Amino acid sequence: MTKDTTENQVFEDTCRFIIKLGIRVHGYGPNAIRLESYLHRLTEALGYHGVFKSTPRELHFAFSADGAVMQQTHLAKLPGIGLDLAKLSEAGKLVDDVVAGHLTSVQALARLDDIEKTPHPWGPVATAASYAFVGAGFAVLLSGGWWDILFSTLFSLVVYGIVLLTGRLGTRAIEWLPLFSAFIAGALATATRVFLPELNVVLVTLAAILILIPGYSISVGVIELISAHVTSGTENLVNGLVYLVKQFTGAWLGVSFVKMCYPVPTMIVGSSVSASWLWGAIPMMIIGLCIVFQNGPKDFIWACLSCLIAYGGVLSGSALAGANLGNLIGTIATVVFANLWAAQTGRPTSTVLLPAIVFLVSGSIGFRGLAAMASGQTGTGEHQFVQMFLVALTIGAGLLVGNTIVRPKITL
Repeated sequence: MTKDTTENQVFEDTCRFIIKLGIRVHGYGPNAIRLESYLHRLTEALGYHGVFKSTPRELHFAFSADGAVMQQTHLAKLPGIGLDLAKLSEAGKLVDDVVAGHLTSVQALARLDDIEKTPHPWGPVATAASYAFVGAGFAVLLSGGWWDILFSTLFSLVVYGIVLLTGRLGTRAIEWLPLFSAFIAGALATATRVFLPELNVVLVTLAAILILIPGYSISVGVIELISAHVTSGTENLVNGLVYLVKQFTGAWLGVSFVKMCYPVPTMIVGSSVSASWLWGAIPMMIIGLCIVFQNGPKDFIWACLSCLIAYGGVLSGSALAGANLGNLIGTIATVVFANLWAAQTGRPTSTVLLPAIVFLVSGSIGFRGLAAMASGQTGTGEHQFVQMFLVALTIGAGLLVGNTIVRPKITL
């Protein structure tokens, strides 16, 4: 085998590894900005040049060797962005081994398959509990009563059952998930109001489907648009808004269906739980989110701490000058922490950053805005819907400022 043949084979193996890595990692959680930068740095570290373009549904690759005029290109069609931070962390470790020369590209290709087959660190029981934690915690956060908290918890478990079922039925069923899950949650909450007039239907429905609300997609879309990633940002933003409209439509249909069958009494305003319960509700929500995101055991405590830092920043900023400043300060504090943590540990920044960003979720505000407009409260609804974008903008601004304070290490 000639030297040129050997070099071509190494180049081909490297390209195959980076392509497969990009496709797999795309489904684990990083946004387009982070993924493109990471693949570029990896390609340069392995001695070649690469140009990459990521959107929620496509990933473009272009490779070239030193002195080469032509590029080797590849276009991958993808089902969409997913979230699995444990596998993201393992993929990051694998890349470190390749760059350090401990593994060849061919060996790393096989390891990528092993990572993909790795079972989730949290089983179905823990994941079901996480849905219940988030539902109950959010009901407390919205000043619900004890009945609201109880049924938010129960209906969150029902939504998790629907998620499991649609996952087994395939792609078409997953497309119906936002509408169907919200329909069931809205119908159950309204039917319960028949017997419990003090139940807050909007609060309970929202808490039950909170994990599925696309606040992350909407926020990422705004962040990518700010960073001039127009194609990916627009697609993420539109996908998030469409998903949100599907959820609202499902919830509205569920409420209307029950009202056609039974006379539903007007809500009787009951007493809210004491604000002191927030000390338990916030940790419940944080633990639930980190389980849903499949944070591995090594990163779990750090991800929870990142969420606590975000919440502490929100409280501090809100006390000084309102909620929008709170979101900004919370995001800045979280980004600084995540960048310092990644620099110290060498692990992917997204592992601790994504749960905290979702904790600052803006999609629930948009859902409440749509619900208010549907009930005739146009002014309130429009205000809350606009507020959703303001929250996303403050999160984007917080990311930019945080990354300026502490320059991020290029990780997933």
